[in-house]
Amino acid sequence: MATRARRKGRKTSRANRWTRLEILVLSAFAIAVVGAWLATRDWRPAPPPAPPHHLTAEEARAINAATPFADDHPHAARPFHFRGTPAAREQAIQCLATAAIYEAGSDERGRKAVMQVVLNRLALPQYPKTVCGVVYQGASRVTGCQFSFTCDGSQARRPEHEGWEAAREEAKRALGGAVFAPIGTATHYHANWIVPYWKGSLDKIAQVHSHIFYRPHLRSPIQYGPPQ
Repeated sequence: MATRARRKGRKTSRANRWTRLEILVLSAFAIAVVGAWLATRDWRPAPPPAPPHHLTAEEARAINAATPFADDHPHAARPFHFRGTPAAREQAIQCLATAAIYEAGSDERGRKAVMQVVLNRLALPQYPKTVCGVVYQGASRVTGCQFSFTCDGSQARRPEHEGWEAAREEAKRALGGAVFAPIGTATHYHANWIVPYWKGSLDKIAQVHSHIFYRPHLRSPIQYGPPQ
């Protein structure tokens, strides 16, 4: 009986040794396969993504020209009549003329268009309710300003003098009810050599020289709240 038990034990031991050997062979084979795969890998850092395509001025002009006008005869804004103290009126004139000069320079129609945009914004609740508040909205925030001259250093880098008196007179008339009708109730504009991200969310309604003007998706003229 003892002899049979020893023989049975030796057979079991041999079976276990073969099982362990097979495991070692399979493990070695797996390691070899993984090693060969790793050797084929390129472990260099992935190249940075290609920068986004920047439109050329010609491409931007073509895109802008292809966008149809939403309204061939936009409604003119209602006259705006400033009501405030003489000091507040002088401040409003200064801010309105400054925006016009830095945004449109010596272009009289361009200056009037910029002033009308500022006054049109006063009619909407998402904008400040004073002329200077609209002009300088966002000038101190890192998220950006509404009128580029207020945050790009233009006033310090290139003080404007030409056309200043004319701009002040235009601002006085705009605050006294004069309306620049060609741009209707536009609240946004941009030069035709750029394509801003917000372009598709507004209605294209007018163009003054190289600047294109947009209004919110409204079906009626802007109605002003209490005069400022």
